[in-house]
Formats: sequence, structure tokens, C-alpha cells
Amino acid sequence: MRCGRRVCAAVTAAAAFIVCCVCSTSWPARAEDDDDLAHFILFSGRDLWRNGVFAHGGLLWAPGGFDTGGFMLKTLLSIGAYRYNSGALGSVTVYGGELKGQVLPGWGFKRGRFELKLFAGLDIETHRLWPDDPSNGLRGTSVGLALAMELWNEPTASTMIAAGASLTTVGPNYTARVGFGWRAFEQFYIGPETQVYGGEGYRQFRAGAHITSLKTGEREWSAAVGWAIDTDKRDSPYVRLGFMQRL
Repeated sequence: MRCGRRVCAAVTAAAAFIVCCVCSTSWPARAEDDDDLAHFILFSGRDLWRNGVFAHGGLLWAPGGFDTGGFMLKTLLSIGAYRYNSGALGSVTVYGGELKGQVLPGWGFKRGRFELKLFAGLDIETHRLWPDDPSNGLRGTSVGLALAMELWNEPTASTMIAAGASLTTVGPNYTARVGFGWRAFEQFYIGPETQVYGGEGYRQFRAGAHITSLKTGEREWSAAVGWAIDTDKRDSPYVRLGFMQRL
């Protein structure tokens, strides 16, 4: 298991390095009034809990801008480390490292304060396991189809609803999240959220609180904390951080 821990530590360090580099990059400043001229959104995030740590970064391109809807292209790179109990190996703890890339063409719909983005495209994943677990359908390199949805709505001037879901044929695996929020101090939204992750032989459920749309200059941040339970019976707190910037 020591080899698995060293690999997980290396993957974790690499993930943190990638996201820190993305977040610390200096980008040209733009006036807030020019948001309708933006054609790119740079985003990144990290997710930590008892059995895994993940980091991702990506770029969303909208040739017609983000205030009109239309064609979009989303690219994503994710890296992470995780562990689980393998029933096929007699409940042995298996350590895994993941590298994932997605290229997702899509279409955006916008009306007032309502936004919906739909994507479908290529998902390429590589998973390495220590010890090897032949019963895990994710082991090795796989290519599949990924579907994703992102929704944002502001029913009133002081409330928001955010939802997202994704499904990939690799695994297959799925995830879904919904959050509600109220405007606080005219600076950000705060409220409850719930999430679910799933795949063959595994489920995870989360409930917590989030802060969304916290702006610092040209950048926008989000964060969440809460409690996660899973089918491996390894309950724990979770922390999630996110970043985005229009270019």
C-alpha cells in the first residue's frame, strides 16, 4: 500500500500545482461593462474529501458571446487520486490515480436571467490502480461519450438556482448537483446544496452549504462545505473550491 500512497501523493501534488498555476496567472483586465464582449471563460476547481482529491481546469469558448446563446465548445482536463474497498479482492483498499480529458461541443440558451448549456462530446480517461483490480471497469484507458448540462437561474433579484449534471459511458458514471442561494451583503450568494455521484458498485451522496459568485476584481470564486456518505461507509466532510474568469 505504500506505493499506492506515494502515487496518490504525487498525483495530488500535481493536481494542486496545475490549479494553482491556473489561478495565479495574470490575465488582461476588462471593464465589467465589457462582459458582453467576452468569448472565453477560464475555469478551474478542486474537490477534497476523505477518500479522494481531484483538480480540474478548462476553457469554455462561445464565438457569439455569452449573452446571446448559441454554439459553445468546452474543454476540460482533470486529475485526481482516490481509494475504495474492492469486494472482488476481499474488501482490500485499492488506491487509484485518474487523468481525464473532455472535448464537448454544445449549445447555450439564454433568456433574461435564465441560462442553460447542453454539451455532448468525447471523454478520454486513464485510471491506474494499486493493487490492480480486474473487477474495476475503469482500469486502463477508455474512450467514451460524455453528456453534460449546466443551468443558472435568478428567479428574483436576490435569489438563484444552479444545477448541473453529467453522464459518461466510461464506467458508466454520473454526477448531479443542485444548489439554491440568497444574495448576501450584495457580494455573493449563500445557501444549501446537494450532490450525488454514482457508478458501477458505488454511490456517494452529499449535503452542504455553498457560496457562489464571490467576485475579487476580474475573478469569480465559489466554495462549498458539507458532509458526504457513500456505499463504502466512509463518511466524511467535503470541501470544494471553484474559480472562473471571463476573457
